[in-house]
Amino acid sequence: MTATAFEGVRPAPPTTSRAGVFCDVDETLIRVKSMFRFLEFYLERRGEPPATYQRLVAGLRESARRGVPRTGINRDYYRLLGGESARGLAAAGRAWFTEEWHESPDGLYVPEVEEALAGHRASGHELVLVSGSFFACLDPIAADVGARRVLSTRPVIRRGELTGEVLAPMIGPTKGRAVRLAGVLGGFDLARSSAYGDHISDLAMLREVGRPIAVGDHPELLAHARRAGWGRLITGAARR
Repeated sequence: MTATAFEGVRPAPPTTSRAGVFCDVDETLIRVKSMFRFLEFYLERRGEPPATYQRLVAGLRESARRGVPRTGINRDYYRLLGGESARGLAAAGRAWFTEEWHESPDGLYVPEVEEALAGHRASGHELVLVSGSFFACLDPIAADVGARRVLSTRPVIRRGELTGEVLAPMIGPTKGRAVRLAGVLGGFDLARSSAYGDHISDLAMLREVGRPIAVGDHPELLAHARRAGWGRLITGAARR
């Protein structure tokens, strides 16, 4: 990594307290939006024509255009999976990750974030993924990067199948509450912990830790980071 990749950010040195590192996933740790890439993969694997994916995604995008909040769109996404087998989705998720990892031309992970997290792990900090995505996408990523904990949207499962409902979308303020609760239940010293996020919806999560890092070039998030004196991690995409 070049010396200019970080602005005021270095993994904190090891201490006797328990420090964590909380990391958003889509477009922070990985280059893609996992939920949409997985859905396309899953429908194709099930034998659906490309038009099925295009129709479903068009509905979600229309909701966004009409101003439906991210939490609502997150819920709508999981309604698309109502009736699907949780075990089947998990197996498809592992297959999706393998294909995505091997076939992404520039690599699946954002290299600057991947390197930063490796530094945290070397310092003994526990990695926690925080995402509005779900187990099918996140479990193989967590296993690959060494994250022992995942704070995510949890679909309701009955008799082995998704009902289409979720407990609470892991979006916006819910991310902040989840990190705060993880601090209590997981024994993390949040004042010594770090967090990485790329979007203004990560703000609540970033505010919960002593070392918040804005990733990339989202203008609202960067404006807040500058005012608050937060660190910034400049990615290859942001430098272009």
